[in-house]
Amino acid sequence: VIFRWWKISLRNESRESRPGATYSSHEDFLQNSSLQIQIAIVFGANILEHVFNLCQGKYDLLERLPVALLVYIISFLDLEDIARLSQVSRKLKMVCNSNALWENIVKNLCETVTPEMKELAQEIGWKQFFFTNKLQLQVQLRRRRQNQDAQNKNLT
Repeated sequence: VIFRWWKISLRNESRESRPGATYSSHEDFLQNSSLQIQIAIVFGANILEHVFNLCQGKYDLLERLPVALLVYIISFLDLEDIARLSQVSRKLKMVCNSNALWENIVKNLCETVTPEMKELAQEIGWKQFFFTNKLQLQVQLRRRRQNQDAQNKNLT
């Protein structure tokens, strides 16, 4: 573990300060509480936890992937696998229940998604839209049309 620092100051006496560095093996870092505190102060608890995991040989690369990439990857999984993956961590639960993921799934499985269907899905949520059977969707779309027609009549 290499912890580097530098001092930035407007004071004349600090202008000559040189960058510093602390080098520790993984084992030394795990036992060096002062270095751990410095990392937590500068970078936060999440980074400290990540460094701990790396030093212990625990690499959680899936958690580190950007959400957009996770959504893309997960959209190719079976529904059972998505349900299981959502139980792995808070981040994966959030991604597995996100509108972005379910919008991708719906668009991959449905041949056409009309603008009217898209509006309904955004209103009730793409996951709910996916799991609602076709008959119920038709009823909801018909109600939406009737409400919009009634609003249009009231405006005129």
